[in-house]
Amino acid sequence: MDQPDSRDVAFRRLYQLHFDAVLGFALRRTDRPEDAADVTAETFLVAWRRGPHVPDGDAARPWLYGVARRVLANHRRGEGRRVALGDRLRQQLSLAMADLSAEVVHRTDVTTAMARLSARDEEVLQLHLWEGLESREIAEVLGLPGAVVRPRLSRAKARLRAQLGNDPARAGHLPRRPRTVAPKEGPA
Repeated sequence: MDQPDSRDVAFRRLYQLHFDAVLGFALRRTDRPEDAADVTAETFLVAWRRGPHVPDGDAARPWLYGVARRVLANHRRGEGRRVALGDRLRQQLSLAMADLSAEVVHRTDVTTAMARLSARDEEVLQLHLWEGLESREIAEVLGLPGAVVRPRLSRAKARLRAQLGNDPARAGHLPRRPRTVAPKEGPA
């Protein structure tokens, strides 16, 4: 059996002695335990990579806290970028997509009606209505000939309309298929 090298032994000892302290440091500075675990893991990853630069003895813990502090700062900057990106995407989507809040109740009715259909009908309708696929694309997904999928889709639509009943607001049209949004030209 191979003997662990001195670097492995030193890191294991560092980890064993200071893991709880670094985790506590991170827990007190983050809102979620998952974030604290990420910060702790990243801190020890840095310690592993910079092994020869980690001070010995009592100086190791403050060094690890300094690393954890920088990891936290990076984490917060990244979180800020993710929030800003999410805001920009929501703004762009609101401009590109119509307000579908009026369709939420209708979509719930359609979803309930689809659940009463056979699994085969439900699958082909989901691929068509919710994923925006045409018959030939559905055939490719399901591994079936297009000649089988076209009538299956037609029959599934008819069964769905029947499930929705005679309410013209519900049976008159099925949910809108998703539109693809063309990427905006120029820098983000």
